[in-house]
Amino acid sequence: MPPALDPPLKVALAHSVATLPRGPGLAYEPKFDGHRVVIFRYEAERVVLQARSGRIVTSAFPDLATAARDLPEGVVLDGEVVVWTGGKTDFAAVQARAAATPARAPALARRLPASYAAFDLLAEGGRDLRPLRYERRRERLVAVLGPLGPPLQAVPMTTDPDVAALWFETLTASGLEGLVVKRLDQAYRGGTRAWRKLRHTDTREAAVVGFTGSAQRPDALVLVLPDDDTPVVSRPLAPGLRLRAGAELGGLTEGSGVATAVGKGEVEYRKVPAGIVLAEVAQGTTRHALVTVERLRTAE
Repeated sequence: MPPALDPPLKVALAHSVATLPRGPGLAYEPKFDGHRVVIFRYEAERVVLQARSGRIVTSAFPDLATAARDLPEGVVLDGEVVVWTGGKTDFAAVQARAAATPARAPALARRLPASYAAFDLLAEGGRDLRPLRYERRRERLVAVLGPLGPPLQAVPMTTDPDVAALWFETLTASGLEGLVVKRLDQAYRGGTRAWRKLRHTDTREAAVVGFTGSAQRPDALVLVLPDDDTPVVSRPLAPGLRLRAGAELGGLTEGSGVATAVGKGEVEYRKVPAGIVLAEVAQGTTRHALVTVERLRTAE
């Protein structure tokens, strides 16, 4: 049975809030740093994995594609791919997985196995479930994934704001980025920011995938942020960071690419392998807000 939906599919998004929303009819889910992926289960064991941007990433995650063949035909899931190392989520590792070539992907899958934290069921039995209430989709999500177990699992959910607050305060050691808050009566609205997201801080970790300017003193970095796979160009680097970036990245170049810079349009940049160098960044609340690099570190 084919799914009622096909890629490219626009995913639902969240806007940032400063405090934990409370009130009747709300659901709370933990948000981990990862790589947003939609899973489509077709007939004859065919599986397609789509990133948030619409890019097909099936070959990058052969372990998850294999696991997804156990899903019923016609199912479409929305969720987050995460890699666990040392008891916490590892954004550098999941970004390295997402950027892997088909030739390298199987070896990376063995070394850095991925998990899939599903938070929505968009189709089942060839039926589009997006118009249904979230609480109904959640019921079906748990029913579909319950018999399977890892690496495909439903994210935890609570309707108790005190439990959600406890998660927010205690799960940071596991890589919790924050919480996503949804209304129980809410339909799934792809391409809109109808959900709410509470982060611990406005500072996030991003994978460096390239730079603009010279290899010795880059002008800006090209980054991939958690929950996305579309490269973004940072603000111009501070002088000290330019020197550090040159030292870390200058010898890693592997070709060129094109990314969109806010206010400048498309710019050419030099590519570096994803997941080797990470950047701590501050970003505004909109998708196309400028990103400021605050510090760099080498992935462990």
